[in-house]
Amino acid sequence: MVPAELKTKIQNKEFGQYADETGNLPVCFLSDNDITGGNSGSPIINGEGHLIGLAFDGNWEWLCSNLIFSVELQRTINVDSRYVLWVVDELYDCQHIMSELDIRK
Repeated sequence: MVPAELKTKIQNKEFGQYADETGNLPVCFLSDNDITGGNSGSPIINGEGHLIGLAFDGNWEWLCSNLIFSVELQRTINVDSRYVLWVVDELYDCQHIMSELDIRK
C-alpha cells in the first residue's frame, strides 16, 4: 500500500531539489557491481568516488556470483540516492537526520 502523501507528491511531481534535469525523480538503476547475499544497503559509488545509491538486490543470473562473475549477465539493482534523500527530507521531513548529512552536488 502506498501512503497517500507519497502518491500525491509523485502525481504532482513535487521532487524539489532531488529532481533530475528532466524534472523526474530517479528511483532505481542497474549496475554491474559484484555483490553477494547480505550486501543490501551497501553504498554504490561512481568512478569519481561519489555515493550515488544503495545496493538493493541482484538479478537471478546473479545467484551464481559467489562462484563466478559474468559481466554480460550479472546486475545489481540499486536505489538512487536522490530518492532516498527525497523520502527522508521531503516526504518524512526528518530534519535531524538531514542536518547530520554533508550533501554535495
